[in-house]
Amino acid sequence: MQSRLPPKRDKTAGLDTSFAIVNIVLLLIFFFLATGQLFGGRDPGVDLARTIDLPIAPLPRPLLVVAPDGSLTLDDAPVTATLLGPSIMAATDATSPVLHVLIEGDARARDLIALLDNPTLRGIEIRLVTLDVD
Repeated sequence: MQSRLPPKRDKTAGLDTSFAIVNIVLLLIFFFLATGQLFGGRDPGVDLARTIDLPIAPLPRPLLVVAPDGSLTLDDAPVTATLLGPSIMAATDATSPVLHVLIEGDARARDLIALLDNPTLRGIEIRLVTLDVD
């Protein structure tokens, strides 16, 4: 009697997965090319926020305002550079006070360094606040 079973397959002949791998690689290359062109532009179209007018009232104290002409005001009171350190110590109760200096963004660095090199400011931490001048 004859067997009606299908012939046995050769185990060496199987699915060739190289075509699927090549297709996946090509799809990934096309994806990265397409997304790189979508997001790779130089101008993202975002406008950054600018501060034009800064209210001085909510700024921390003591606040030293340096005017463009070089005049100094400490917490809305005029002060000279020689009395700056004692005035700051009188304006705060802290043992190591923090002085906030409000100065225009286009002020000369030389003038700021000369002001902050004042010997009466030794031991006082200084933080700069700048204004953006258009």
